[in-house]
Amino acid sequence: MAIQKPSHTFTKIHLKGLRTNSLHILFTLSFTVFINTLGFAQELPKKNTSIPPKQLKDTVIVGVDSMLSKPINTKEIDSTQQDSVKKDEFLKDVVTYKATDYVAVNQKKQKIYLFNEAVVQYEDMEIKAGIIEIDYSKNLVYAGRLKDSTGYSQKPVFTQGANVIEPDSIIFNTDTRRALIFNSVTEQSGGTVIAERTKRENDSVYFIGRGKFTTSENIDDPEYYILMNRAKIVPNKKIVTGMSQMYIYDVPTPIAIPFAYFPMSKKQTSGIIFPSFGEDTGNDRGYFLQNGGYYFAISDYVDLAVLGDYYTNGSYGLRIENNYAVRYKFRGNLSFRYENLLNSERGFPDFAQNTIYNLRWSHSQDAKANPNSRFSASVNLGSSQYYQRSINQLNQANFLNNTLASSVSYSKTFQGEPQVNLNVTATHSQNTNTESINLTLPTVQASMSRVFPFAPKTGAKKGAIQNINFQVNTRGEYRINTTDSLFGKSEMFDDAIAGMRHSIPLTTNFKVFNHFSVSASANLEETWTLKTIRRFYDPVLEQVVTQDVNGFDRFLTYNFSSSIGTTLYGMYNFQKEGKDPKIQAIRHVMRPSISYNVTPAFDQYFDTYEVPSEVIDADGTTLEEYTRFENSIFGRPSNNFSSSLGITVGNNFEAKVRDRDSTKTEPKKIFLLNNLNFGTAYNLAADSLNWSPVRVTGGTQILDKKMNINFGMTLDPYALDSNNNKISTFNIDNGGSLFRLTSANLNISYALSNDSFGGGEDEEDSASSREAARSGGRTDGLFGKTQDFADKRLSDDDKNSDEENENNEFYNYKMPWSLRLAYAVNYSNTRRQNQISSHSLMFSGDIELSPRWSVGASSGYDFLNKGFTFTQLRFERDLLSWRMNFTWVPFSNRSSWNFFIGIKSNLLKDLKYDQRRQPDQQL
Repeated sequence: MAIQKPSHTFTKIHLKGLRTNSLHILFTLSFTVFINTLGFAQELPKKNTSIPPKQLKDTVIVGVDSMLSKPINTKEIDSTQQDSVKKDEFLKDVVTYKATDYVAVNQKKQKIYLFNEAVVQYEDMEIKAGIIEIDYSKNLVYAGRLKDSTGYSQKPVFTQGANVIEPDSIIFNTDTRRALIFNSVTEQSGGTVIAERTKRENDSVYFIGRGKFTTSENIDDPEYYILMNRAKIVPNKKIVTGMSQMYIYDVPTPIAIPFAYFPMSKKQTSGIIFPSFGEDTGNDRGYFLQNGGYYFAISDYVDLAVLGDYYTNGSYGLRIENNYAVRYKFRGNLSFRYENLLNSERGFPDFAQNTIYNLRWSHSQDAKANPNSRFSASVNLGSSQYYQRSINQLNQANFLNNTLASSVSYSKTFQGEPQVNLNVTATHSQNTNTESINLTLPTVQASMSRVFPFAPKTGAKKGAIQNINFQVNTRGEYRINTTDSLFGKSEMFDDAIAGMRHSIPLTTNFKVFNHFSVSASANLEETWTLKTIRRFYDPVLEQVVTQDVNGFDRFLTYNFSSSIGTTLYGMYNFQKEGKDPKIQAIRHVMRPSISYNVTPAFDQYFDTYEVPSEVIDADGTTLEEYTRFENSIFGRPSNNFSSSLGITVGNNFEAKVRDRDSTKTEPKKIFLLNNLNFGTAYNLAADSLNWSPVRVTGGTQILDKKMNINFGMTLDPYALDSNNNKISTFNIDNGGSLFRLTSANLNISYALSNDSFGGGEDEEDSASSREAARSGGRTDGLFGKTQDFADKRLSDDDKNSDEENENNEFYNYKMPWSLRLAYAVNYSNTRRQNQISSHSLMFSGDIELSPRWSVGASSGYDFLNKGFTFTQLRFERDLLSWRMNFTWVPFSNRSSWNFFIGIKSNLLKDLKYDQRRQPDQQL
C-alpha cells in the first residue's frame, strides 16, 4: 500500500528537471500547507474575553461646507461572513460510546478510554472492541484487543454500512473518515480478504498491502490463498491487484500473474467465461478450447451465455444458453448447439466431415398467472446423430436415446354454461435409428363440457334418463412424415396430410339391484379429409395404380357399447381367541365387468376394381375391394360387422399384519398384490377364432414399497398347425394344455439408500437428473449420470452442515449410499420359437466412503448377449474449497474419461484444470 502524496492532492507537478534544494523547499511548503489545513480544524477557543471600548459623545460642533455631503456612517463587515459557501461543522453527528467495565475521561490529554466490550458509534460507522481510545483533540479513534492469560480476545469489529472488517487493531479519523487497519479480515461477495495493513480512504475505496484473497471457510489456516502485494478494493464492485501468486497451505506455486481483476458485484454482471484446454487424440482433431465465451447479464429477468469450442484441425462448435423468468408468471430456458466436425486432416483417406445441431426449449407457466389460459413447451429436436457424434454434450449416456420428442401447447378455457375448452398443440417425434420424423403443425382440439339435458335443477341425478349426457369434441391435425435429411426443406411438405374429426358421445349410467353399475354409450363420429385415393388396374403398365385425389371428402361412423360391473369384498380372519398371529387378516377385492360392443359395417365407403387372373394367381378376373379413405389421418371406416363381448376381472389383495412397533395398537396394512387383472373377449360376429387371447397383468410393491414388481402374460386358447399358424381348434383339443403361453414379461425395480432404514426419504431429484430429463434421457442414473463438472449448473448443493458435524474428518458415523436396480426379462412363443427375447440387469449406485471421498458406478449385464451394458465409474474428492472429479467409461466403443479439479466458488471457478478424452468416432 502506498500513501498518497500531499502534492497529488493540492497541486500538479510536471515531469521536468528540478534542483535538489528546490525539491526540498517545495516539499516543505506542501507539507506546511497540509499541516495548516488540518490545524485549522483544531483551533482552540480564546480564554480571555475582549473588553468593548467605551463610547463617548463629542460636544464640539464642526462646521462643514455645504458643498460637501454629510459623512456616511459605515460599519466594516468581515468578508468571510458574507461567503456564499457555508462551512460544515467537523462532526456531523453525535459520537456515542459505552463500555462494560469503565469509561474514563482525561481532560488534560483530551482522551476518553473505554475498556471491555467497548462500542463507539458515529453516523453509519460502528466499532466494537475490547479496548477503545478516543482522542477528541485529533478526532481519532483507536481500537484494539484485550490481552489476558489465554491470549487475545474481543478483536475489533469495524462496521460501516454493509461492510464488516475484523482486524487486530484500527485507527479511525472521524474528520476525514479515513482509517488504518492492521491484520484485517473482511468478506467480499463470497471471498475473504486477509490483509496485514489496510488504508481506508472512504467507504468505497480500500488500499491493502500483503493481502491474501481466498474462498476458504477456514480463515485461520486457509488451504489456499492468492497473495497480493498491493491491491485496491472497491467493496461489492471489484478488486484490482498488482503482482499476485497462489499459495497452497502456505507453499508458493508457479501460478503467478503480474496483475489481476476480481469482479465482486453481488448483482448479475456480464463477463468472460474462460475455456477448458485439452487435446483430442481419439479423433485426431488436435488441441482444443472448449466452453469458452461470454456471459451477458441482460436484465433481472433474462440472461444469455454464448459458448464456443475450437479444434486445431478446423472443427468448431457453438452453444447458446438462455434462461428467463418472471415471478408468478413464467420461467424457462433455451439452448442451441451447432457443431461442424472434422475427423482427421483434409487429404487423408480417413477424413470425414459432418454437421449436427440440437435445440432444446423448456417453458412453464405459473398456475397463478392466468387460470383460464396456459402455455407450455418442452422441445428437444435436432440431428438424429447428435448424441452419437457430439463432442461436447452434458450427458455422456444420452447416445442411448432412441427417440427425441417435443411438444408446444396452448390451452384456453371459455367460462360459461356449457364450458368450452380450446387446445392448440405442436408435436414432434423423431426416431434416431431410422431418422424418421413425425410432426403435427398443429393439432387443434375443442371440446364442450358435458350437458345433462334431463337432469333436475336441484338435487342429485337418479336413474338412466336423468344421467343421460352428451358433449361435442373436435380435433384437427396437419401431419408431416419426413426424414432427417429433408427436415427444414420444402420437400418435407410433399406428403403432408390434414384432416378433422368431430365426435358426439352420448352416455348414461345407473344402478341395477343396488349392487351393479350399468353404463351405456353411443358414439357418432364424422371424419373430414382433404386427400383421398383412387385405385385401378392399368393394362399398359400391367400393375395396380394408386392415385392421390385432392379435395374435400368425409365419412360418418358410429358404434354402441354397454357394460355392467360390480365390486365383491372378501375377508379371511386369522385371529383366534388367545392368539395374536403375525398375519391377522387378508382382504380380497374383486371387480368383475362384462362389456358389449357393436360396430356396424360401412360398405358404402368401399369401391372395387377388376384385376386379371395372372396378377393375383387366380382364374378369370377378380374384384378387389378398397376404400378411398385408406390414407385418412384418423383411420379408415370398417366394412366388417363386429359384435364382441368383453370380460375383465380386477383383483386386489391386502393384508393386516402386526406392527413391529409394540406401542402401536392398530395393525399395519400392506399390499400383497396391488392389481391382478384378467381380460379377454368373444367376437359374436366372427366365423372362427372367436375368442381373443387372455391377457394377464399384475403388480405389487414389497420391501416397504421400495421394490416394484410388474408382470404380464398372454394366454392363447387356440392351437398351431404344423406350419405354426393359428387354427380354429382349441389347444386342449389338440393334445395340449388349456392355454398356450405366447408371451410373458417381468420387470423389477428397486431403489433404496441409507435413509431407507433410518426413516428418511430418498433424494431422487437433482440438477444432473433434471438435465438428463431435458435431453430425453433416464433420470435414475442407470444409463450413467450427467458429468460435466466444469458446468456449475450441474453441481448439486453442498451437503447439510449439520450432517457434516456428525462425521469425523476421516470416517463417517453414517455412510451415505444409494442403490438402484432394474431387472427385465421378456419371453416370446408366438410361433413355437420358445425364446427369451431380452434379459438384462442394470444398476446404479453411489457411496460416500468418508466425508471427503465418494465413488459411484452405473452398469448392467445382458444375460442374453452375455456382456456388460454401458458402464460408467465415478470418483469424487472434496478438497474443501476445491473439488476433484474423475469419470471413466472403461470399455465399449464409447470409452472415454473426464478429469476435473477446480475451485468450488463461482467467484474463482475459472481457476481449474479440466482434461478429457472424447470417445472415438464410430463410422
